[in-house]
Amino acid sequence: MEDARRRYLDLIRSDGVEFSATLAGAFAAVPREIFVPDGFHRRDGRRVVPADRDYLATVYSNDVLVTKMDGDVPVSSSSQPSLMAAMIEGLAVRPGMRVLEIGAGTGYNAALLATLGAQVTTVDVQPDVASRARSALARAGLPGVRVETADGYTGGPPERYDRIIVTVGVAGVSPLWLDRLDPGGRIVVPVEHAGTHPVLDVRPGLMSARVVCAAGFMSASGPLTARHPRSHPPAAVALDGLTETSPARWRPSLDARAYRDLWYAAGAWHPRSSHASIAGRESSYLAILDDTGEAGSVVLADGAILASGESAERYTAVGIALADRWWALGRPPMTAWRVGLALGGDPAAPIWAPSSWTLDPITPGG
Repeated sequence: MEDARRRYLDLIRSDGVEFSATLAGAFAAVPREIFVPDGFHRRDGRRVVPADRDYLATVYSNDVLVTKMDGDVPVSSSSQPSLMAAMIEGLAVRPGMRVLEIGAGTGYNAALLATLGAQVTTVDVQPDVASRARSALARAGLPGVRVETADGYTGGPPERYDRIIVTVGVAGVSPLWLDRLDPGGRIVVPVEHAGTHPVLDVRPGLMSARVVCAAGFMSASGPLTARHPRSHPPAAVALDGLTETSPARWRPSLDARAYRDLWYAAGAWHPRSSHASIAGRESSYLAILDDTGEAGSVVLADGAILASGESAERYTAVGIALADRWWALGRPPMTAWRVGLALGGDPAAPIWAPSSWTLDPITPGG
């Protein structure tokens, strides 16, 4: 187990996450297997149970462990550890802080926060998920966590917190969360943007945010995922009939991180940016979708453009313009963006959703 956990920390770091020795100690100390006692589904859909030879190796991989399905749709999981590490680091939690977590999942993330000395209240709208998280935390011997069954929009019990962390994809920030925060508090939350859920560090007051990292999360339900004036279109399941309408423009191709940076910029600049699958390919891609949501253009990592539909020429031009604009600005990372928030969504249960984006100046050579 000692070797497995040492390798586990190396895997988290190899994903580009810089995290403190204290947080590394929490990852090394909290046994992740306690939180998936009945097994889980891997990202590829394969079921893994404790009797399998690769059970512990998979538990201590840098990957999401899906613990509940609704048909073919994952509805609860233990998130990718490197993503958890990045979000917890962004939270800047200190011993004694009161932390509200929206989305209990397996309880593992709350366990890490408690190991750092936080007093954690974690809420989940699914009673069975909350019950299993409560049991796992008890087995782990972590008394500093309270698990509540509650709608994430409400934030659960009306108490005060120093920090709020959200572990489910949302379209914006509930005003009720802001009511829970003490002065100087912050919210770390994955907010929908062009079909993905980049993590934002939201500072109340001016209602602005900075991007922490790229992410993809299961989406919440109810008013937390309501449409708003700057909502991007839903992802296209698969775009058929695509043909190359503009050749590759970059050699070598963008790596995964730079491609996500381009994707974020496209979402800031164009309201029809989203993501799409392509028949015969496993990955998802940056897409600019037409009004039907079934055609448009796709920007590949090498800058080539694929397009389909009656407006293929128009959407090819849009894809080229977005890619060239990002490149000309010095390939800004997503962390260079400042995000302004405005009230929108369901008038009966509004959310503070992204409404404007400002790019920090890029330092030459930076």
